[in-house]
Amino acid sequence: MDEKLIDGYKAFLDYGKTERECCARIIEDAKAAGYKDIKDCKSLKAGDKVYISKFGKAVALFNIGTGNIEDGMNILGAHIDSPRLDVKQNPLYEKDFLVYLNTHYYGGIKKYQWLTLPLALHGVVCLKDGKTVNVRIGDDDADPVFVISDILPHLAQKQMKETVADFVNGESLDLILGSEIPPKKDMNEGNKDKDKKEEKDKAKKDVLKIFKDKYGIEEEDFASAELEVVPAGKSRDLGLDRSLILAYGQDDRSCAYTSAVALFASSAGSRTNCCLCVDKEEIGSVGATGMASHFLENAVAELVSRLGDYSELSVRRCLNSSYMLSSDVNAAYDPQNADLYDRDNASFLGGGLVFNKYTGSRGKYSASDAMPEFIARLRAVLDNNNVRYQMAELGKVDQGGGGTIAYLAAKYGMFVLDAGVSVLAMHAPWEITSKEDICQAYEGYKAFLTLGTL
Repeated sequence: MDEKLIDGYKAFLDYGKTERECCARIIEDAKAAGYKDIKDCKSLKAGDKVYISKFGKAVALFNIGTGNIEDGMNILGAHIDSPRLDVKQNPLYEKDFLVYLNTHYYGGIKKYQWLTLPLALHGVVCLKDGKTVNVRIGDDDADPVFVISDILPHLAQKQMKETVADFVNGESLDLILGSEIPPKKDMNEGNKDKDKKEEKDKAKKDVLKIFKDKYGIEEEDFASAELEVVPAGKSRDLGLDRSLILAYGQDDRSCAYTSAVALFASSAGSRTNCCLCVDKEEIGSVGATGMASHFLENAVAELVSRLGDYSELSVRRCLNSSYMLSSDVNAAYDPQNADLYDRDNASFLGGGLVFNKYTGSRGKYSASDAMPEFIARLRAVLDNNNVRYQMAELGKVDQGGGGTIAYLAAKYGMFVLDAGVSVLAMHAPWEITSKEDICQAYEGYKAFLTLGTL
């Protein structure tokens, strides 16, 4: 067991609860490993290490190889966003002496899992004067936390009869931010007097004053904020044998972290090595920082322009000739719900790096379906490096499924295969991985980066 790797991984999870925080930490570690912002490099040569960031939410890192860039790269591609709750643009309101923050859930979640958990608030608020304020409340031991309340069992007869999908609706996932003691006259005389409105607003005003005093934020500034609600608390060892990790955001930061540190621990051969960490995978890889954008090809264009004579054909040839591991997690086999899995084609905690020939759902919709020639080459290099791996699907054929960024990379014509860490309780606020799988993913990604041209 590589305890240093595991400790570094847990520290990464504890710091990086948003894509911005993950991107910042990866860039910080990249600089320590000798990587420079490509903006500071007029030309590039073999051995150079550079990075390109997009809006601080996606990053591509390159270690330049000795060969022709048109012969392609070895790319480790992961995403750094995770399911969560996002704060709306007009979020603050007071209701009967409690102050709430209105949210919109992001990605595939079971809404009921977010009730009565200690929650934290991470993100940025951009002010009209150009200043960006970083907000991080709930993860320091001295911080307050937030919560979404639930109905007590004594009054939940109606709720208990509803389906799991219906008894919590998205509009009710609002955080409690503060409270006010009701005046006696309010409790005794009802809520008809005009002055009552001003009294009820007092709690909201008190919360806004805290935002103003600590962060310089006015209520109107929420309109240009990007605030994310995430589980409060640090990653923890799970089990008496400490073989597992319980933490938020392991989909897909388990693969993003191991991909990045694998790149930092490697030296490029003839082929350029790349680690690509993108945003928005949980909602379809959309936007300027998602894999469906032109971020990767624009980054490669910047690379090609600094390596010699630029041409669009060189960029296309590079992407077409590249190999990529879509470093994303897979659903771990759950013995308590065994009927959802084809056991012979499931991944197990501790079984090593997971290869998914295809993801998608049911009839392989939205899958890239990797080429067997590429899989065979990967099997050989992993076996030669004593890396444990397992071939798997996400679940039974008609049960459901999921997607990754693999099909978006495959459109360039490159070889792509999903390869990642097995996760139990995926998309829950607290997810479970095996320390052994984290170590094997790291070793597997390092081995992949040694591949030469097929």
